[in-house]
Formats: sequence, C-alpha cells, structure tokens
Amino acid sequence: MSATAAAPSGATPRTPARRPGVVLAVILITQLMVILDGTVVNIAMPKIQHALDFSPSSLSWVQNAYALAFGGLLLLGARAGDLLGRRRVFVTGISVFTLASLLGGLAPSAELLLAARVLQGIGGAIAAPAALTLLMLTYREGPERLKALGYYSLVSSGGGSVGLVLGGMLTDWASWRWGLFVNVPIGIGLVIVARRVLTETEPETGRFDVAGALTSTLGITSLVFGFIRVAEVGWTSAEVLGAFAVGVVLLVTFVLVERRVSHPIVPLRLFRSASRSASYLTMLLVVGTMFGMFFFLTQYLQGVLAFSPLAAGLAFLPMTGLLFTASRVVPRLIARIDSGKLMLTGSTLVALGTVWLTRLDAKSTYLPDVVGPMLLFGMGAGMIFIPLVSRAISGVAPQDSGAASGMLNVVQQVGGALGLGILVTIFGTASRNSTSTIPREVLTDGVHAAFIGSLVYAVLSLTMIVVSVRPWNWFRRGPEPLEATPEPVVVDSHV
Repeated sequence: MSATAAAPSGATPRTPARRPGVVLAVILITQLMVILDGTVVNIAMPKIQHALDFSPSSLSWVQNAYALAFGGLLLLGARAGDLLGRRRVFVTGISVFTLASLLGGLAPSAELLLAARVLQGIGGAIAAPAALTLLMLTYREGPERLKALGYYSLVSSGGGSVGLVLGGMLTDWASWRWGLFVNVPIGIGLVIVARRVLTETEPETGRFDVAGALTSTLGITSLVFGFIRVAEVGWTSAEVLGAFAVGVVLLVTFVLVERRVSHPIVPLRLFRSASRSASYLTMLLVVGTMFGMFFFLTQYLQGVLAFSPLAAGLAFLPMTGLLFTASRVVPRLIARIDSGKLMLTGSTLVALGTVWLTRLDAKSTYLPDVVGPMLLFGMGAGMIFIPLVSRAISGVAPQDSGAASGMLNVVQQVGGALGLGILVTIFGTASRNSTSTIPREVLTDGVHAAFIGSLVYAVLSLTMIVVSVRPWNWFRRGPEPLEATPEPVVVDSHV
C-alpha cells in the first residue's frame, strides 16, 4: 500500500487547467498504470522465476528493485516538480517508466530485468508526485476537488484487484512479458496527451537534496541486499556483513546530511512528534506484513495448490474486494467511531489472519484454508490504513504537508522491501533445512516459516497500535476525536 495526503506542498489553484476532465483522465490512467504494474508482476512471479532462472530468494528483487527505487527517490521526484515545473517532470517520469517497461519485457536475463525494474521505480518516483499535485492545481478546493479525489481513490484502491486478474490473464494466455509490455502503448498515449492538455507550473527556486536521496536509498538497499543474501550464504558471510556495515554507515550519513542541508529531503522535525513517529513505524510494519503475505501466498497458490496465474489472480479477489470496500466505508466510520478502535480491531484481524496462514501445509485447500485468512486480512488492513494515514499527517505545519505525506509513501515502499527481505531470509533458511526432497513440500516448509515471520511483524504492529492509542484510557474518558486535517486523505493501494 501507499498513502498520499491530498494536500501536497505548493498545490495552489494559481495555474488554470485546459480541459480539466482530460487532465483528470490522464492522472487517473497514470495512477492505474503504476498500480497495475505492481500486481501484474506479483502474480507472474513463478513464471518469471522459471523463465529467467531466479533463485527462490533472489526472486524477491523483482519486487524490491522497483519498491526501493520508487520509495527512495519519491521525495526527490516531488522536489523536482517544484523546481523544474510539474508538467515537464510528469512527462519525463512517464517516458522513463514506459521505456523501462519495454526493456523489462524484452529482458533476456535476470540482471537486465532487475535493471529495468529499477528504472521503472525511478520513472514512477518522478511522475507520481507531479501527477497528484497537478490534480490539486486543476481543481480548486471544494466539491469539484473532492469529486476528483474520490475518483483518484477509487482507481487507487480498485486498481490492485484489476491488476491481479489482468496479470493472470496476460501470463496465462500470452506471457509474463506482456505484463510489462502493456504499459508501453498506455505510456506513449499519456505522454502525447499530457503535452497537449497539461499547463506548465512556474518553477520555484531552491536546491536538490541529492546527497540525502542517494544515501537513504543506497543505505536501505544495502540492508535489504544483506538480508536476502543471508538466505543463500549465511550470516557469517563477508558479503553479508559488508552489506550491513555499508547500510548502517550510509543511513548514519543520511541523518547527518539532513541535519545540515538547507532544503532536506526529509525534514527531521517531522519525527519530533511521538505520535507521528509511531504512525510511520506502524505503517512500516503493517506493509511489511502485507508484502510478505502477497509474495509468499502467490508462491503457495501456484507452486503447491497448482493454480494457474489467472486462477491465482482471481483467488486474491476476496481480500482485495474487502480492501476496496473498506476504502469507501471507513472514511464515513471515522466520523462515528474512534479511529484508535478501528486500528486496534483491524490490526487484531490481520494478526488472526496471519496465525491462520501459518497452518497452511501441503494438504491444505483453497476454500477452507486460504479464503478465511484473506477475508481477515482484507477487512483488517482496510480498517487500519486510512486512520493511520490521518494520524500521521495530523498537526503537520503547512510547509511540511508535502514532506509528511510523501514520507508515508516512502515508509510503505521501504517497509515492504525491508520486510520482504527479512522474510526471504527466513524462507530460504527453512527451505535449505527442509527434510523433504519433494519440491512442493520444500516450498511449503519455506512458506510456513515465512508466515511465522509475518506473524512476528503483525504482532509488533498490533503492539505499536496498542501503545499509540492506549485503549485502557477508553474506560476513563470518552473517545478522543481524530484531529482535523486541512484536506481529505487519499489512500493508494500499492501492495
């Protein structure tokens, strides 16, 4: 998942739009394309592994390469829109994303596919912030903007379900490569239309925090690389220890850079609020649980239950359908029910769903053993994300609103990549230590261990929510209302 507050910094109605309906269509199609890419690729993972000879642990880089590039450079992409003009940056980002999709579809080797996924992440990081800001500039605050944001949220929350089915269809009926090729004609069309209908914004003055972006992105990437390599070479490997050491040094350097630069990519003052810091950490843990569930349940459905890619995509619909429904219902519930109660209930459901998944084995079947956990996941995650996003951006100074909402996107992408990297380590270790020689049973042992790791994540996120909302205080006084935010919140489903 990724969440974006619908009030990016600098989004004022000073720039008139040509044909706002067409502008909205361009933005919505862009958002749909980015979301489809994540779920289309996810459902094709087993086919990609077989075609390009990925090892079970290195396969996670197909997801993580994109997530780390996208999340790590997202704030730099938003800054680029401020300084260079948002239409120019938007068109550039879509062009890079489209070219990368073509290269990924043509990739003859695992290494070239991963390079293309990194390039896709860079393109997405450039285009996504500019797209949302252009929407805010096109529609003035009021009913029209709320309507446009409603469409944006609809595409964001429903696009994942469409991607799972479309990915299954393309992989089953043509090839996993078409999951990437499908972006090419869409991207070309977006570039042509965007150049005609989008109005350029006036560039602002300032500087790029390139050092901050690079040290944070490379630092997290080094840590994720270390965790994934542990699954193959062990904890004592010089390669693993070196990756962890480099990651720590780069992240410490990042903090030092952010304390000194005049225009930091991540204003450290955002973390002075204990409530906001807890919200970011909780989001990181929740998304880590969700990334792991999607990745390993996809392997289980196709590798153990022998589902086709299309059947696996359809199999996720009970969960994604509930997530979509929750995105429509939860904003209304927040006005009546304390947001802390919603998050606590949702996190409990996610933890129970994860416990249920740990019971999967080689003899499990879809309806009695998989649908139930999916329903708990969908209902629980849907109750967590919107209240959590609202708490994370409450009380943020106007000049930091863009950075605060952007950080949520970063935390989600990084949390997913880091969480998946750790779970891949657990998966790889369990697979190596399996006593079976039957491939589907070895896969089951690894997936079982990975779901136990996901359970640890789920319990930690539940603990964070309990500490944050302090349910014991509900018996002493009435529910504490959620702090008002200047703009509604848009939640983008990027699992």
